Amino acid sequence: MMTLTIWSDFACPYCYIGETRLQRAIEELGLKDEINVDFRAFELDPNAPKEVTTTTPERFAMKYRLSLEDAKKQIQQISDLGKELGIDFRYATTQYSNTRDAHRLMKLAEAKYDRATVGRLNEALFAAYFTENLVLADHKVLLDKAVSVGMDEKEVKEVLESDKYNDEVRFDEREAAMRGVHGVPFIVFNGDFAVPGAMTIDGFKSALERSVKRQQKAAEENASERPHACGPEGCELL
Repeated sequence: MMTLTIWSDFACPYCYIGETRLQRAIEELGLKDEINVDFRAFELDPNAPKEVTTTTPERFAMKYRLSLEDAKKQIQQISDLGKELGIDFRYATTQYSNTRDAHRLMKLAEAKYDRATVGRLNEALFAAYFTENLVLADHKVLLDKAVSVGMDEKEVKEVLESDKYNDEVRFDEREAAMRGVHGVPFIVFNGDFAVPGAMTIDGFKSALERSVKRQQKAAEENASERPHACGPEGCELL
């Protein structure tokens, strides 16, 4: 089993695009049942307000020192990348807010539910932000998305109304800092090598194939180094 460790944020368009491309690459290579995805939290703006205070074009223009018109053009170009994947990508009208509780919700899913549920929640939260343009700091939004993927309503409420899994989110972000991660998506293939950014589907396929080969090679080397015993009827690994 190969493990992909992915640092991302639900307010990051390239994370949604990159993870969708990665999933397409996995499916095209027939590796869906051979891969475990370990989702890690990364808040692009830990101090973002819980209430929506700006529009995405305004914030984009200020951040990158662009005119509002140029900001809208670049936002549309990013949205077009998502639409190429079949996503109804509505970046211009996203409702920017704090994503800490969304990450805490993911930590609950990872702690208590199976891989399929975690994957569905991850997709649901990205879609909520970029397609439905919902506010991810809104506990009702988070509760609805969690219940829609099969999570227990009462348990989700208890987590959202507390600070549970806050430490786990901070742990992920500290680890990212120790690795020198300053942007997302950031993907580590089987603890072996890292790929920053939203590569193309073909790029992800190459990285996956490289990781599979390295995993196979390591397994062969380990097998050849295992102790063995030989007798009248042949040899066997111990």
